[in-house]
Amino acid sequence: MKLVKILLAPLAVLYGTGAWLRNVLFDSGVLPQKTFGLPVISVGNLNMGGTGKTPHVNYIVRLLKDEKKTAVVSRGYKRKSRGFVLASENSTVVDIGDEPLQYKKRFPGISVAVCEKRAEGIAALLVERPETEAVILDDAYQHRHVKPGLSVLLTCYNDLYVNDCLIPAGRLREFRCGAKRADIIVVTKAPLELTDEERVKIAGQIRPRRRQSLFFSSFEYRGLEPVPGSGFQPAGTHYDSILMVTGIAHPQPMKKHLESHCNHLIHIPFRDHHRFTPDDLNRIEAGFLALPAGQNAVITTEKDAMRFMAPELSDLIRRLPLAYVPVEVKFNIDDEEKFNNKITDYVGKNQRNG
Repeated sequence: MKLVKILLAPLAVLYGTGAWLRNVLFDSGVLPQKTFGLPVISVGNLNMGGTGKTPHVNYIVRLLKDEKKTAVVSRGYKRKSRGFVLASENSTVVDIGDEPLQYKKRFPGISVAVCEKRAEGIAALLVERPETEAVILDDAYQHRHVKPGLSVLLTCYNDLYVNDCLIPAGRLREFRCGAKRADIIVVTKAPLELTDEERVKIAGQIRPRRRQSLFFSSFEYRGLEPVPGSGFQPAGTHYDSILMVTGIAHPQPMKKHLESHCNHLIHIPFRDHHRFTPDDLNRIEAGFLALPAGQNAVITTEKDAMRFMAPELSDLIRRLPLAYVPVEVKFNIDDEEKFNNKITDYVGKNQRNG
């Protein structure tokens, strides 16, 4: 592995230099950044995927939605539509992508829009939904054509950006110094109980600037929910066998969680954002039928559930006891109050002009 990184180092430097130059052009004003007269919160990372962006966007939406007319604007990764699309109750993963669909299903009362160009997306959203009072930009740390009023950078507890290197030798999208743009840094997927020594140690590695706030969050798994259209019937919290099916970057935390709720677990992994096909469902069904007799289930993630809901899979889904595990963000110790105040204070002090 070290040899591979050494061989890829020249390409990584070349890639990083390009990203650095692009940031310099934005920072110097050569490349323009669009600002909007309302609170805009960016949530993103330096690494490629796996830091928990979707659960943290969910957290911020839940924090704001009852007091402010909140919207989420996303790229809509792997959707088949183009340009600006405003989500409706009839939207599918084909129209808007899996993560935006998840936001809309979880929070039907908010506005969810997708657009490759975030600045155009926000502008179009404000025409369609002029009552909008706060915008959350999903996975937008490198999308610098919009200048957010508050930037939240996520990094995984077991994969801190300070210990990673640039693509293709590692998984960093830009040099580590890019973290300086963040107002808030959240160490995600941390243990629920962290000692003061561990917090100080990680803070020493990240070395946040004085103006930056550092928080620690964990994942909390909730009870199983049936994938709409499936044959799943809840049967308590413990199963004889679970067939776990995932198409996410880092399924290990959920696998560890499910292993504590069954006697036997089989994992069928797919690539991140994989679009499930009828052949995939046939393979999954065969895997389920091969499990030892007992109280069994097929369990996936909430994001994957959005892709299982594709119309062409409905007949196959009906034959499976398919469920997903909702994930919630839980902040450590007194971080919850401080993080919430950072978000709500910013939104409260930056009301929309006009």
